[in-house]
Amino acid sequence: MFRIPRHIGVIPDGNRRWARQHGLQKQDGYARGLEPGLMLLRAARKHGIQELTFYGFTTDNCKRPRAQVTAFSEACVEAVRLMKQEHVRISVTGNTSSACFPRELLPYASVPDDIQAGPFPPSSASAAGSSSDSAECMKVNLLVNYGWEWDMKHNWISRNIPRADMIIRWGGMCRLSGFLPLQSVYADFYIRNELWPDYKDEHFEAALQWYQQQDITLGG
Repeated sequence: MFRIPRHIGVIPDGNRRWARQHGLQKQDGYARGLEPGLMLLRAARKHGIQELTFYGFTTDNCKRPRAQVTAFSEACVEAVRLMKQEHVRISVTGNTSSACFPRELLPYASVPDDIQAGPFPPSSASAAGSSSDSAECMKVNLLVNYGWEWDMKHNWISRNIPRADMIIRWGGMCRLSGFLPLQSVYADFYIRNELWPDYKDEHFEAALQWYQQQDITLGG
């Protein structure tokens, strides 16, 4: 491949639909998305991708039934725990002042000094003051309790996340759902019909091959 995207956004949609198709409660689908996330991370690192941004959950998602909110919140906490073992730098962006934001993830976000840190502080795999904070270490951003209106009203807290070269969405829906509007301005948008828990590395390989065929001009 002659052109590899530096930064890829990931919208892992279809967890609830997958759960229904398999006779499970809707909230049971979120935990099934953890292993696909690790698989994609490893595939991206193999190809030299420098940065990934995963869409965890939005401020609007918090309007769902309590069982679902608890499930996707817990899945985000577990995702960070698992990704810490992959030797990546982790950064979490979202509304930390809301009760929907998992307290365990506060060490990975920009928060006021008087907020109590969670049970697992940043380690060598995280972004905060670690020896692995180097150009060779992949960065992973996780959007947790994120909303584009919240981001805009707070002077674009996400501004430290670079422009996305490509956004991949699973689940067949052709929309951004508020995913990082500033960073998405020139992103190429690739859709997979498969539901996120059914992720295979072949999906990611196909996305990279598709990216080779795009006419990347950035408006020039």
